[in-house]
Amino acid sequence: MSSGNKYLLIVNPASGTVAKHRIVPHLYRKMELMGFDFDIMFTNSPGHGHDLAAQAAADGRYAVLACGGDGTVNEIASALAGSQTALGIIPTGSGNGLARHISIPVDIDRSLKVIAENNIIDADYGVANDVPFFCTFGVGFDAAVSERCARERRRGVMMYLKNAINEYIKFSPEEYVIEVNGQVLTERAFLVVVCNASQYGNNAFIAPQASITDGELDITIVHAGNFFTQALMGVDMLTGLIRKTAFVDTIRTRQARIIRKTAGAAHIDGDALQMPTEIDVCCRPGALKLFAPTKETRFRPVLTPAALFMRDFGLALRHLLPGKAQ
Repeated sequence: MSSGNKYLLIVNPASGTVAKHRIVPHLYRKMELMGFDFDIMFTNSPGHGHDLAAQAAADGRYAVLACGGDGTVNEIASALAGSQTALGIIPTGSGNGLARHISIPVDIDRSLKVIAENNIIDADYGVANDVPFFCTFGVGFDAAVSERCARERRRGVMMYLKNAINEYIKFSPEEYVIEVNGQVLTERAFLVVVCNASQYGNNAFIAPQASITDGELDITIVHAGNFFTQALMGVDMLTGLIRKTAFVDTIRTRQARIIRKTAGAAHIDGDALQMPTEIDVCCRPGALKLFAPTKETRFRPVLTPAALFMRDFGLALRHLLPGKAQ
């Protein structure tokens, strides 16, 4: 590690599905062995991570490390954007969309190695009505599911699937007017997602070709269809073939306006919130300093998702062995 670099580790004890009392002692020991000069703080309420990170940036810390999920990353990254303090991700959430997008392993030891490599990129982020997002912002079906999930006490893939099925039974597509790249599009859509990164999390690729360093956002529009086409969309997200589907359109842009008939549910990086009828989205290029692997992974439909599945399966087996932290 570079001498003189001060790090702040922020841990969200409530994120993900693994108890942090198992993770934190291992993380602490590992960081000491690797030579990090760090302090550790725990969040205790929504917004607390943002406040801690903002103070760290004001104090001139070299980096803030976020131990949690996409909500934790969003809070901390929002505070660091525009500063010289870099963000490191130790993914321990249930989805880990941004970490997965830049190929940070969902594993404490390996994610720390990424930070130790000290490869820092200038990453983009998006804003929706001035609310920052680093993975995705969406309205429609996925926003309705996020709203349901927010009422649950449990987390995880099975909880999400249960709520998705329950929401699908009653969900009705909406009409949207999308002003983008000098055009006005009127669409009856199942969902509209504005993507800075390629996936929601858990390797569900909603915009496989999205980049966090191209200065643009990818808008994915899934048109209203039937049960078969919408079920097929789910398969296409897991294989990375969603762009090749006839009932899905993708538009790349720096900014856009989304207009719907009624205010209501939306999601920012998987967390539910309420948004008005008119939503302005735009990209803030290169505004976040972010630790990333030195080797960039090129996305290949089917092959990349399959490789990621095998890696996650291997990590899951590894963590079941005695003495592992996760």
